Amino acid sequence: MRRVLAGDTGAYAALVARYRDRLGRYAVHMLGDRQDAEEALQDAFVRAHRSLARCDDPERFGAWLYGILVNRCRTTGGRAARRARLFVRDDAALSGVPLPSPAERAEWDDTVRWALGRLTPEYREAFLLKHVEDLEYEEMAQLTGAGISALKMRVKRAREQLQIIFREAERV
Repeated sequence: MRRVLAGDTGAYAALVARYRDRLGRYAVHMLGDRQDAEEALQDAFVRAHRSLARCDDPERFGAWLYGILVNRCRTTGGRAARRARLFVRDDAALSGVPLPSPAERAEWDDTVRWALGRLTPEYREAFLLKHVEDLEYEEMAQLTGAGISALKMRVKRAREQLQIIFREAERV
């Protein structure tokens, strides 16, 4: 980060390479469409580069960049929702996400994607940040701008709603 701030533009490529996979995985899970995820990810990297001087703590560049991506996903997701898209519409959206035994898990994966798609964006975001990205609530609060207690409640309600959704799916 210090090299980038000193004007070494090549050093930014190393930062992109370092964070691309993890952030890309989050964007695909959040948006459910590989093209939308790629758009949000590229936009986040461009915005971060333009705003590097506003990164208060260069040691926490990753968290700062994550926050930018969270906002870009919200914006992109809002556009996608207006186009009446679902959270995950096709299997190609998750093709880059490593899944154990895809043939055996296909039905379960479809159910999970369908269930996550039924959550509100706020609940889905909190659930993914906590249980997929494995972030602490303090990190989630920094990224989303929501309070810790609000995030705990969102995760709790997301879990409760997912339990209900899965129970309903078992009955069918």
